[in-house]
Amino acid sequence: MTEASYAPGAERWLRTLPGTELTVSAVALGGGPLGSMPELFGREVPAEEGVATVLAAFDSPIRFVDTANGYSDGESERRIGAAIGLWEGLPEGVVVATKVDPRGADYSGQRVRQSVVESRARLGLDELPLVHLHDPEGHDFATMTAPGGAVDTLVELRDSGVVGRIGLAGGRVQEIARYLELGVFDVLLVHNRWTLLDRSAGPLVAEAHRRGMGVLNAAVYGGGILAAQRGGPTTYGYRPAPPEVLEAAARMREACAAHGTDIATAALQFSLRDERIASTIVGMSRPGHVTATVEAAARALPDALWDELEGLLPPSRTWLDAE
Repeated sequence: MTEASYAPGAERWLRTLPGTELTVSAVALGGGPLGSMPELFGREVPAEEGVATVLAAFDSPIRFVDTANGYSDGESERRIGAAIGLWEGLPEGVVVATKVDPRGADYSGQRVRQSVVESRARLGLDELPLVHLHDPEGHDFATMTAPGGAVDTLVELRDSGVVGRIGLAGGRVQEIARYLELGVFDVLLVHNRWTLLDRSAGPLVAEAHRRGMGVLNAAVYGGGILAAQRGGPTTYGYRPAPPEVLEAAARMREACAAHGTDIATAALQFSLRDERIASTIVGMSRPGHVTATVEAAARALPDALWDELEGLLPPSRTWLDAE
């Protein structure tokens, strides 16, 4: 057994986020399910439960919170803001990052400015230390990168001090790579694509690390398929998982059980043990999830498990974004 060096209190639990002056924890509270998105996460989350989850995170070793303007039409940010108000201010050392989002089809420069205004109001924060361009891959690249467009405006907001640092947060790697090549972002956030089951983001992570950017990894459970030791969804990354992926997940569950653990713990620690990943963002919607996640991060796992899990990968390691 190897003691987890990313356990709370360990030397690597708190670390500087490269590309910024921010200090973040190895695990971040992800605000996706927090605002209630039952169509993606399987259940309604009452407002009081969402706020209580944020308060539980504030009272835990987690010092990093990730959200977005568009999560539940701003409800995630509202609940985080409510928790900050109940705490009578942001707890010392806690960093809140958010993302700009389009309004319908509008992902213009003006929309980016308005998104920042909305986020500041909902969160009750005068300063936004890290703001990502969120999921730009569904929009026209030339329009998004034109003078005065979304990217240009976000850069201007950083350079003028309206926001702190700026990040690139997205999914489909072929499109995100085009934005990364612009060389204007401080941080890269990938989701669903650097996990036990899919390695599509490998080149992106390597390139961002080479550039000295901070790297954040989200959705390490693939939308839930890697969160349950038994049963669970048959989708991955919000789409039906191919039979070979379902089979790989089943065999990974068996391997984890044989080594005295569960697939959710292994899925979390797969990301945590990658030293290029500054923080692993885990969606949480119940106060109990906070405690369980921190405990899973600290759990000792046998070294032999990792080689076994690597051998159980689906035939294509990058199947999610295969052309």
